[in-house]
Amino acid sequence: MLRKPAVNGTFYPDNKEELRESIKDSFLSSFGVGSLPDNVKDFEGENYPINVMVPHAGFVYSGPVASFGYYEIAKHGIPDVFIILSPNHTGFGSEVSVYNDGEWSTPLGNVSVDKEFADTIISLSDIATADFQAHAKEHSIEVQLPFLQFLSDNFEIVPITIGAQTLANSSDLGTAIVKAGEKLSKSYCVIASTDLSHFNNQEKANKVDGFLLEDIEEMNEFKLLEEIIQYNITMCGYGPVMTNIIISKMTGKNDCEILAYGTSGDISGDFSQVVGYASAMFK
Repeated sequence: MLRKPAVNGTFYPDNKEELRESIKDSFLSSFGVGSLPDNVKDFEGENYPINVMVPHAGFVYSGPVASFGYYEIAKHGIPDVFIILSPNHTGFGSEVSVYNDGEWSTPLGNVSVDKEFADTIISLSDIATADFQAHAKEHSIEVQLPFLQFLSDNFEIVPITIGAQTLANSSDLGTAIVKAGEKLSKSYCVIASTDLSHFNNQEKANKVDGFLLEDIEEMNEFKLLEEIIQYNITMCGYGPVMTNIIISKMTGKNDCEILAYGTSGDISGDFSQVVGYASAMFK
């Protein structure tokens, strides 16, 4: 099955060369990492040393912040597989939806799904199911692929959309991913796709996003969920982040570094209603 792009021409350019230039602009932006990755090599070994958290808005808004996460991936090399975790903005599909076969298309080409890894995760999980419906119009995995393709064409993906964002589901899925990785002896990097708070003014966004980033930096999935509920914080992908924290701790990555933070207001100049973005690295 070929998953065709759903947000090309809106979240990012649908022309190949314009898309590559947009990604370059993200890296070189004054809000980006400031330089382009170079001499990107394949990772050798099984235990990939980092996982990341990156945002998923339109490239003009969140691309510069996302560049920090992808720059770290470039520095460490390209693993066999990227397991990309996202929230479910559309409401379609199952609680935890694994796209387990075929390819995903972007203007930069097609990316193959690692069917063996995906099916192994499903077999080891009590809640993950093979499901394509959740992914058909979901943007938050799709927008990560051009950044990865900018770095390399030698990798596969396992796209997973988390519709029911609970600690129990994050624990189940995280455990299944770790066990699958051990069973298959493949190197993999987990990418948690999320934005932070939505549509607060800049001052409030900075405050509540600060709470979230403190919990993430402490790798405390329990406190993260508690504060999201307590303060009604509109972080869309807390399930993917909780899952990534769990996986990271299970695989010896016990430190987190917040690489960058910004808001849509930094780009648009409108600070009355902003969306928060951050990149982080678990290592």
